[in-house]
Formats: sequence, C-alpha cells, structure tokens
Amino acid sequence: MSLTNEFLSKCRELYFAGIGGISMSTIAAFALERGCLVSGSDRSRNENVIRLEKMGVKINPDHSPDNISPSCDLLIYTAALGDDNPELIRARELGIPTVPRGRYLGYIMSDYTERIGVSGTHGKTTTTGMISHIFLTAGLDPTIASGAMLPEIGGAYHAGGKEKFVYEACEYKDSFLSFCPTDAVITNIELDHTDYFRSLEHIIDSFSKAISHAGRVFVNKDSANAMKALKDFDKETVTVSLKDDSADFVAKELDYYHGCGSYRLFYRGEPICLIHLPVIGRFNVYNSLCAAAVAYSHGVSGQVISAALANFTGAARRFEKRAEIKGVSIFDDYAHHPSECRSTLEAAESLGYNDIYCVFQPHTYSRTRDLLEGFESTFKEAVNKGVKVIFARIYAARETDTLGISSQKLAQDIGALSFDSFEDIAKHIAGQAKEGDLVLTMGAGDVYKVGLALIAELEKG
Repeated sequence: MSLTNEFLSKCRELYFAGIGGISMSTIAAFALERGCLVSGSDRSRNENVIRLEKMGVKINPDHSPDNISPSCDLLIYTAALGDDNPELIRARELGIPTVPRGRYLGYIMSDYTERIGVSGTHGKTTTTGMISHIFLTAGLDPTIASGAMLPEIGGAYHAGGKEKFVYEACEYKDSFLSFCPTDAVITNIELDHTDYFRSLEHIIDSFSKAISHAGRVFVNKDSANAMKALKDFDKETVTVSLKDDSADFVAKELDYYHGCGSYRLFYRGEPICLIHLPVIGRFNVYNSLCAAAVAYSHGVSGQVISAALANFTGAARRFEKRAEIKGVSIFDDYAHHPSECRSTLEAAESLGYNDIYCVFQPHTYSRTRDLLEGFESTFKEAVNKGVKVIFARIYAARETDTLGISSQKLAQDIGALSFDSFEDIAKHIAGQAKEGDLVLTMGAGDVYKVGLALIAELEKG
C-alpha cells in the first residue's frame, strides 16, 4: 500500500506508539486539531502524556498488542521503537498501515506554503524557538513544531496560520528525509547517533539529501561539515558567520555580558541592528545568527528581530535555571554530546559563580563508547579547571548494557566521582555546596531529577 499524503488524509482513527515523546505528543496534538480520533501508549506518564490525557486522549501505560483495535486506520510510531514492538507487530498482523513519526509530520506540514526546517547536530531546538519567537513578535502567526517546551507558546507546538510552518528537523534514523522544507537551516554537523550513523560521512550525506528539495538553505559557514553537506546543492544559499566577513550575515563587535552575547548584525556589509541576547554562550550567538538570517530573509525588520531576541527566554532544558536555594543556583541543560557539554561548561564558567558542580548523565551506551575520547577530553578539562564533575549512571534509552562501558569507568579515567542513584548525588552535593555555587545537571535523559532531589535536600537541610 502506498502511504501517499492523499491516503494519510483519509486516516481518521490514529494510534501513536510511544506517544509521550515531545515530538510524538506534538504530532498527536496536531492530529487532534484536525479532528482525528487519537489514542496511544507510553510507559512513562510524563507531562506530555498528562497534557494529552487532559485533551481527551486515551493513553495505555504499556505496549500491549491488545491495545490495537481492528478499527484503527493508521499506527504512527516513534523512531526509538524496534520492529519487535508488540503493538507494531499486532498492527501489521491486522493489516493496519504503520508509519514512522517523521513521515506523518511530513504529511502534516505539506499543507503549509512556507516550511522552515531547522536541522543540525546542536542548537536546532533553540534556533527553532528563536525563529518562532521572532515570527510571533512580527505578527506572522507561524505554526510551530518544536523539540522542547517553549515558554512563548506554553508548549512544544502552536497551531497558527497556513502560511509558515517552523519545525525542528531531527536527523536520527533519517527522520528529516520525510520532510519537505522550502527553507532548510543547518546549524552545524558533527558525528552523533552512532547507533544509526556509521560515520561522519554518512551523516553529511544524509543532511545533503535532507536539503536537496529545499529552495533555499541557511547554513553556518563556520561549520566545515555543514558546508560539505552543500556539495550538490545548486539553489540559493545564505551563509552566517562569526569569523568570515564574506558570509551573508555576520556578527561583529561581539562581546559578552554575564555570559550573554551582544553584537551588531550585518547583512552583506550593511549594519542591520544590535542584538543583545538574554541567553548565555557562544552557541546561542550562532543560533541567533541563523534565526535572524531566516527572519530577515522573510521580510522581518532588524528592529523587530532585535526586540524579539532581547526577550527570548530560551527553550526548556537549555541552560534553564530551575531554582536558587540558600544561595545555591541549580541549572539544567540538555547537552549530551562532547561539543555541547564543552560549550555549556564554558558558558557556566563565564557566569562568575564560586564552585561549579556538574552532574552529567551519559545518554546511551553506543554514544558513550563511540564518543568516549571526546567525553574524556571535555570532562578532564573541566576537572582540571576545578569543576566538581559527577557522573550519573548511563541513560540506556533504547539500548541494553552490552558494550562494556559505564559511568564508573569514565569517572575513574578522569578523576571524577560517580554514584548509582540520583538521591546519593543530591545528598553528596547538598552536604558540600555553599552560597554562591552553581549546580548544573546535564544530559538528554532524566538527570533533571537530580535537581529536584537536590532542591528537596537543601530545603530540609
């Protein structure tokens, strides 16, 4: 059966296997907006699940084959599920069509005139948020599909007008090959998702395919790998840079105030506006450059771009301040790649706190093994600078522990600490942290729970 957009438009009873993920829950919400009957499953009763339940969605707590009704028109599944998933198996036995999350999102966005897809190894969520915030400030009412909660829209999605669709284009398992951008953004490219991508060349080739049908590409010229992805692209290219004045959009007079970047934006040699960011780090300067380039190319004035970025508060779990108790500040960040971790730590070090406690939870055994040298280098450098690094157990996600890698070994190799439980980590920090210290939890799993446990410890201490 050919799962064309015409066929997908006729599917009204939908089942989402793994509905609790940020992207899956967003797509489910879009389906509800379209009048579909939506149900699904997820083992985690997280805030996304709770939000959908309040919208009337029935969500099963397990992946049982009994959950699949013969009346179901279509099963949409998250890329994290394998072919051995009981619900997938049952749906196929019943002859129910199944599609990955990315394919269904590709169908949804096909209704929109301008489709702006933000891709990259790092920064795509924040860049998506920045573009969305600028468009909203400009009164353009975009439809938005983000990879994280955005305070500006009170969630991860916004059902706006039919003109502009701004979305995060995830590369994992080539999901973004199902999308159809008119404008494609590449923030940067590095080796990641090593459980799927065989090599850096494999990733670059996938990005090349993902942008091939776009009419225009916005690219970070300072990322050599991102530029390699343009090797066969023969349509309009818009470049941004902090280093190369020949780029279309350039940040000049760059300075930092309490870790937040401030610069003058130039377009082809002409000054456009001043940008003062309220979010920290050099990486956010790059994110804002990409966002400003997209917005300006869509007719948004420099004045509006400047005003919007000046009050962009960031996406959830992107150096997000969670609490300050007894003078101890607790932040949380999604960084889970060596480059992201290094950038986040450098940003934290620029803020002027006394001691910094960094609790890192490696994400998946394959990534930890395949990027081990980068992790060791990043955290060894931090330890040498006096950062108190603590490793939580590896977040397995979709994997099992068969690769002989562990947080304990990583900690021993670089002279850091490791604990088996979040509670033990929280108790250790609560017994040592003092007024003026910063605690940073970091990782793509559930390491944020360390912060919650620490808040409880400090409040009762």
